[in-house]
Amino acid sequence: MRAYQVTIDIPEKVLLAEKMDAEAFAREMRVLTAVKLYELGRLSSGRAAELAGMSRVEFLLALDRYGVFPLAKELEELESAHD
Repeated sequence: MRAYQVTIDIPEKVLLAEKMDAEAFAREMRVLTAVKLYELGRLSSGRAAELAGMSRVEFLLALDRYGVFPLAKELEELESAHD
């Protein structure tokens, strides 16, 4: 599968505030992006895990750290089917 590299500028003050080096911050951004895109329903858990650089199981288990319920979209679909 083809992969693309995205480059963004991060102010040094942000890294200092987060107490992270650039590499650790980049890893965290990948996970945060994957979590948010999953939460918004824009990525499946499998694709989000791939973006985060972890297995699907690891990703689903990590969602709790970010306050995201792993099957929220599926529950919403089930609830709307009963209305």
